[in-house]
Amino acid sequence: MQPMIDAVGLTKEFDTLTAVKDLNLRVAEGEILALLGPNGAGKTTTIRMLASILQPTSGLATVAGFDVGTQPEQVRRNVGLLTEHHGLYTRMRSADYLTYFGQIYGLDRRLLPGRVDHLIATFDLDSSRQLRLGQYSRGMRQKLALARALLHDPSVLLLDEPTSAMDPASARLVRQSISDLRSSRRAIVVCTHNLAEAEGLADRIAIIRQGQLIASGSPPELKQALLGDPIMEVRTASDLNGALSSLPPELAELQSGDRWIRYRTHDPAHLNPRVLRALDRVGVEVVTLSEVGRTLEDVYLEVVGHAERQAGAA
Repeated sequence: MQPMIDAVGLTKEFDTLTAVKDLNLRVAEGEILALLGPNGAGKTTTIRMLASILQPTSGLATVAGFDVGTQPEQVRRNVGLLTEHHGLYTRMRSADYLTYFGQIYGLDRRLLPGRVDHLIATFDLDSSRQLRLGQYSRGMRQKLALARALLHDPSVLLLDEPTSAMDPASARLVRQSISDLRSSRRAIVVCTHNLAEAEGLADRIAIIRQGQLIASGSPPELKQALLGDPIMEVRTASDLNGALSSLPPELAELQSGDRWIRYRTHDPAHLNPRVLRALDRVGVEVVTLSEVGRTLEDVYLEVVGHAERQAGAA
């Protein structure tokens, strides 16, 4: 099955600056990809090339089966784009604004009012229908811009900082809306600096730095590859008092305090019960045994830090 987004060797140069270099990126139907990277990494340039707003200097990319270089109109019909600086017509009201863009998209005029009402309700903008957009808060404007991106029910969504400037309740609503949009016929790319948001939403993560892809995979895959085996922690009700000697000898990177133990294992389902039995045999009561949380932030900092160290050594 052909991916909804397929970029091979995608490159964009601006005079002496190479913003994106030899980028390979695939996003399948039903998949959400989070595109991460430092400021200036090339994320927005990548999004604009995939939306056929910028012409690639070299390389190929297809979106919904259409070539971004030779079939820009077909690409745009199939893409819903939310840019970081979306721009709104501030003298308009929300329904008029969405209706105007629905007409530009060529939507059925009989169905358009219902579609507009549905999106306004979905993004909790009903109570502000009579306000002009210039009176909207930044978060309200962001929600309306996302509604505009969804008007024509596109098969590909390209979202650049979709929850930027939103209060927590609005950001949660938008994240849930993005998650609900996942379907077998739609692919979504989300650029965000919110790493917790990326981890909660995305099936796969792609990290770019200076226009190049430096890591890609699902959050669990990246954690395993870059941070190693899971770290387990045991908390006990009383001091260990020499109980460490009773533990299985294959515990890796063992650390301990008066009432805690940490170790790595690639097979916690096998090793953890043995640890519990060993402690029980010597009369040590266990309060908790859990995996030490490792976040996408840990992965991101490791990947970007490693790339910077390599660049510095070159």
